[in-house]
Amino acid sequence: MSAKRPCFVGIDTSNYTTSAAVADMDGRIILNLKKLLPVSEGNRGLRQSDAVFAHVKNLPQIMDSLTGTLSEYSPLAVGVSLSPRDAEDSYMPCFLSGKVAAHALALGSGAPVYGFSHQNGHVMAALYSSGVEELLKNGDFAAFHVSGGTTEIVLVTPYDDSFSVKLIGGTEDLNGGQAIDRIGVEMGLQFPCGREMEALALKNDKKIPRPRISVRGLTCNLSGLENHARKLYAESGDEALVSAFVFDFIGRTLRALTDNLTAEYGDIPIVYAGGVMSNSIIKNMLAERKNTFFAAPEFSSDNAAGVALLCRRRYLSENGANDGSL
Repeated sequence: MSAKRPCFVGIDTSNYTTSAAVADMDGRIILNLKKLLPVSEGNRGLRQSDAVFAHVKNLPQIMDSLTGTLSEYSPLAVGVSLSPRDAEDSYMPCFLSGKVAAHALALGSGAPVYGFSHQNGHVMAALYSSGVEELLKNGDFAAFHVSGGTTEIVLVTPYDDSFSVKLIGGTEDLNGGQAIDRIGVEMGLQFPCGREMEALALKNDKKIPRPRISVRGLTCNLSGLENHARKLYAESGDEALVSAFVFDFIGRTLRALTDNLTAEYGDIPIVYAGGVMSNSIIKNMLAERKNTFFAAPEFSSDNAAGVALLCRRRYLSENGANDGSL
């Protein structure tokens, strides 16, 4: 029987998705498993207690799905998301589910467990899927993390085995994905609503209203979007028009923030990560800027791929990797 090949496992248990991923020694994602948490019709998310319970139900299936890959590969280390972002006060109970699973998996192989933030996992997945991991060798870059739980602009500073992030901007009220889901549920769509609303928006053939966006420097407000969209839906009953309006509003907001970021930081590389950035309409509104990079759709929504890749980098660094693979 041939020896197993080495690998690195990542686990992420966000408030939306149970996920696990496997990276090989060369830094390729060879498995990326995701299972959405169930949300009852008409609801706009889950309470933390319900999310933890949903992860506990999902994790056995996710871990069972790892067994085929782990029959050929042996984990050198296991990575897991422990918090939403790198900050002392950043905490959500749902990540405890993943922590338990990571330690249980590592116990069987004697592998170390490394903890990371969910946000850093998103940034790493975006770098990987857009083919620009070399940014981690070239100094600071900026990242937008736009999802249901976060709409932030961070300055990313790479170091030996990972990177640190500094919050420099973002929303002062609603998150981008949060606004999308609130409006989608209002229209009777199933949470999470982004994909269905994108399909509707692409069918719209009516003129999109253009109310003023709220952007000051590197901060924005999105609560006005919800109010305008509710009014538009009440007046028109047109799901396609309202969906197109929502993405146009968010896209113009992110474009204004990007322009202000460029004015302040120059032609700094910008990476867009998070579930909202899988939206083709918003992406097309931002793609004209040079030195701009987007995660592939399958790596934009919540996933554990970035955590697996960060795990690999940490392990190789701690074990004296000097072949330039970091």
